[in-house]
Amino acid sequence: MANLIVDTGNTFHKIAVIGVDNNILEERVVAELTEEVVDELYLRFAPSKAIISSTRGDSSRTAEIVKRRVQYVLCFDRTTPVPIAVEYDKSMLGTDRIAAAVGAVELYGADKQMIIIDAGTAITIDFVAGGVFLGGNISPGVDMRFEALSEKTAVLPLCSPIVLEGEGCKVGKTTADAIKFGVMQSVFYEVKGYIESFSEKNRENLIIFIGGDAEYFVNQIKNAIFAGRKVMYSGLNRILEYNAENESI
Repeated sequence: MANLIVDTGNTFHKIAVIGVDNNILEERVVAELTEEVVDELYLRFAPSKAIISSTRGDSSRTAEIVKRRVQYVLCFDRTTPVPIAVEYDKSMLGTDRIAAAVGAVELYGADKQMIIIDAGTAITIDFVAGGVFLGGNISPGVDMRFEALSEKTAVLPLCSPIVLEGEGCKVGKTTADAIKFGVMQSVFYEVKGYIESFSEKNRENLIIFIGGDAEYFVNQIKNAIFAGRKVMYSGLNRILEYNAENESI
């Protein structure tokens, strides 16, 4: 038995086929979800259920493609029931944030206190305790910070992210280095501050780092779980199963 997970972001479709025990049987990242992609995955794994989550808004076209092959298709949005309590205004809560929270609870346990740091287009820092989504904060992502410096000033160049190495604060000797160190360290110290503040209340918490830009901070954020896409896929899969089970009752 397998499930098809389609997580549509601002640029790409992240696709996974999940088997028993949250095992990822196949993973794809594509610019466009086509009938050919779905057909190939169906012929290989025959998924019986699928979930579609999109930060782009309307997912009806994607759903039409998937429904050609998969019997049960859930379009996940803010109104979809989820298997954890949410202490946040759900009318504005991104599906990616709640899916990550569900996935973290599924993988690491409802008894844990967790900070989930998602470094993507925006940086979200969310708090989960006792299986409850408590809320969180949002700030500009890495690329957004670089773009703002370039676009909102007359002479500052557009720079690219770098991997931070070693200990201590880096000081730029050129404008380009000053921008690179400034942006990357601003994110690092921001995240570090949240972790230290949260740890004062509970030193047994879990720090879970996900998102496309997480790789830049692997050498700097200590004692964190860099989970890749597994947390998101696990959360979406759990939400899919939860809704399918409730509909069958």
